[in-house]
Amino acid sequence: MVAVARILLDSPLPQLDRLFDYAVPGALDADAQPGVRVKVPLRSAGRMIEGWVIERAEVEPGGRPLSEVASVVSPVPVLPASLYALARRVADRAAGSASDILRLAVPKRMVRAEKAWLAADPPGTPQVDPDAVTRAHELASPYPGLADAVLSGERVAIDAPPHPTPGALRGAWADLLASLAALVLDSGRSALLVVPDHRDQTQLLDALTTLLPGEAVVRDDARRSGPERYATYLRMLSPTPCIVVGNRSTVYAPAHDVGAVFVWDDGDTLLAEPLSPGVHARDAALVRQEEEHSALVFAGHTRTTDVERLVQLGWVREIPASRRVSPRVVLSATHEAEYRGARVPSAAFGAAREALQHGPVLVQVARPGYSPVLVCAECRTPARCRHCSGPLRARRPGATPDCGWCGRSAPNWTCANCAGTRFRMASSGSERTADELGRAFPGIRVIVADGDHPVASVDGRPALVIATRGAEPAAEGGYRAVILLDGDKMLMAEQLRIGESCLRWWSNAAALAAPGSAVHLVGVTGPVARALATWTHAAYARAELADRAPLLMPPTVRVAAVEGAAASVDRALAELRETVPDLAPLSVLGPVPTDDGARALVRVDYAHGRAVAEQLRASVVADAVRGRRRGPGPRTTLRVRLDVPELDL
Repeated sequence: MVAVARILLDSPLPQLDRLFDYAVPGALDADAQPGVRVKVPLRSAGRMIEGWVIERAEVEPGGRPLSEVASVVSPVPVLPASLYALARRVADRAAGSASDILRLAVPKRMVRAEKAWLAADPPGTPQVDPDAVTRAHELASPYPGLADAVLSGERVAIDAPPHPTPGALRGAWADLLASLAALVLDSGRSALLVVPDHRDQTQLLDALTTLLPGEAVVRDDARRSGPERYATYLRMLSPTPCIVVGNRSTVYAPAHDVGAVFVWDDGDTLLAEPLSPGVHARDAALVRQEEEHSALVFAGHTRTTDVERLVQLGWVREIPASRRVSPRVVLSATHEAEYRGARVPSAAFGAAREALQHGPVLVQVARPGYSPVLVCAECRTPARCRHCSGPLRARRPGATPDCGWCGRSAPNWTCANCAGTRFRMASSGSERTADELGRAFPGIRVIVADGDHPVASVDGRPALVIATRGAEPAAEGGYRAVILLDGDKMLMAEQLRIGESCLRWWSNAAALAAPGSAVHLVGVTGPVARALATWTHAAYARAELADRAPLLMPPTVRVAAVEGAAASVDRALAELRETVPDLAPLSVLGPVPTDDGARALVRVDYAHGRAVAEQLRASVVADAVRGRRRGPGPRTTLRVRLDVPELDL
């Protein structure tokens, strides 16, 4: 009998996404155990490649000798069987490679961090103070049955309380999720808290410090150094429970005996993984819950159509609060006697003036910069760069405009339509809005918060905070008024989910207001405005689903994007129709020509999702093998991405 290790190679090549048998030399037999990193020869490439040992077995010697494991990178098993099983299922659902998922989940080895971890004493079992448990039950009590549902492993959706925590720079939602995580830890199991960005993470960590000892909470995010991330990963592998707070890759964290996964604000695009195979944290959490039978909680100030679809199917249970709490939203519009082009109507202007006597006021705008859009002063044609045709912008009054794409300045610009030489500012960014409102409210502090000027928090003194969507800082005690500008421009974006996105941006900003403070939505009417004013986000999501279902729009169906050489795309679509013959005739849109070949969209109901994913993955592998046989040289490889959120050919 020959000792064999079945190894998953760490390679992006789709044809290598399977287990390979390698003989284990006697000298490596003790270390080459399941879960460890190894180096093995790859005959087809004539080089060494890293991989993970997935299984060990004893087999009869065959006719052709097996290649041997070259070395063990580290004897520490960093890939538990449960994580490999999760990566395999998630990759299969997305027609991707398991190694791509593991590359996101398992950080690179850091030798010093590993040696320090092995030399240190193992972490002890965290103890939750009884007073903290009582406090956690109190924080969760506004949602009857929620704590029991989490501890019993249910899938639930909740609308988070839309107000700040009194006396703290965090939202009440952070206290709610922290209390539920503390109850899970008190039951002897781990909890994962998945959030979009570092500001949400900071609020959760702040809330957890009021309930738990520091050693019970693990911070996991890409902003930490390599050694810190690897040491954190080794801590999660320890057989003691903990609470992990991090961004989208935290959904794969190999914490001990996970009892609950919490996903905050799943509509945020930061939770959508841009790297292959592009699995959203929400979908990975659903797969993990089904695999491990842990609780799963979707929480947010709004309800995405993806979660609402699961609620309508009965797969996720909605748990409402016993007492409905919502911000005081006012739909502001210009009056007949006012100038129609005024950005801030008199009602919102008066509310800001009064609120500034007591504390800060938040003004949300659509774009950063001074004037992100310039047009010809004569014919109103958008001003474009002569080099790349990108949009020209003004960074400050009187400055020479530059291109938003290539960055080149345009000192001698002329209009391509009328040969005019004068610009006109067609929009106001965060800096221009700050300039205008600063003149309207002399003597008041003006703070700009956007991508170029990040601000985490502001104090409770009077100030005008001009922030772009998603960059709003927390305010001590909450904002005394919130004014939402440029809503009509936000809704003009040609995106399927733009109404859903705008409702989320506005709701997250409204949740920063102090209880009882007014939130003015300027210049917007229709279903989105009514949903914000009445705080009925679930009803809006249901209406969106009803409108999209007859049109076969996501998320009522799954959508796969197939890209590559035109012949490869045609071949993949033909094989798909042959393998899944009961696909509807209108399921395939395209293919249409692109710069590097062709692109097609495949719309499929969830019942056929697995079969479609398997066949498209088979087409990707076949195309990769076919391209390799053609020899060296440039070639286009077939690419597949499932669950794309937009129908964009």
